[in-house]
Amino acid sequence: MSLTGREQARLLGERRRDDGIDFVLCSDLARAVETAAIAFAGTAIPVRFDQRLRECNYGSLNGMPRTILDAERSRHLDEPWPQGESWREAVARVTGCLAELPTSHDGKRVLVIGHVATRWALDHGVNGIPLEQLVSEDFAWQEGWEYRLAA
Repeated sequence: MSLTGREQARLLGERRRDDGIDFVLCSDLARAVETAAIAFAGTAIPVRFDQRLRECNYGSLNGMPRTILDAERSRHLDEPWPQGESWREAVARVTGCLAELPTSHDGKRVLVIGHVATRWALDHGVNGIPLEQLVSEDFAWQEGWEYRLAA
């Protein structure tokens, strides 16, 4: 993780550790795990890991330069990346994980640490934004997004 990423994780913890979070649901990929460890170190907030929150599997192109990812992203909305998955498949996987929250943790505040596929699953499932629109937009980082999931 970069120095900027570590600082963003530290600031995440400052913003959220005392605002009623019941638990953190986190991707099990290294950057997300490190983010949770930095943000919630020394707290009693439980962190749970779920592989369904992983980023889209780019297959043989995992680790590709960002320029290639950006240039190829919309082509892989429905077409899987070589030896990987499509964005639609990744979003469906993440949606399956998130769909359990309203019934298994009704009324709880859950902080989710994931990746682009996680945000797209929330924007698509909760806000109704078509994946065709999301895949064509540039990623705009912000300090956090808030969603209300309903059963």
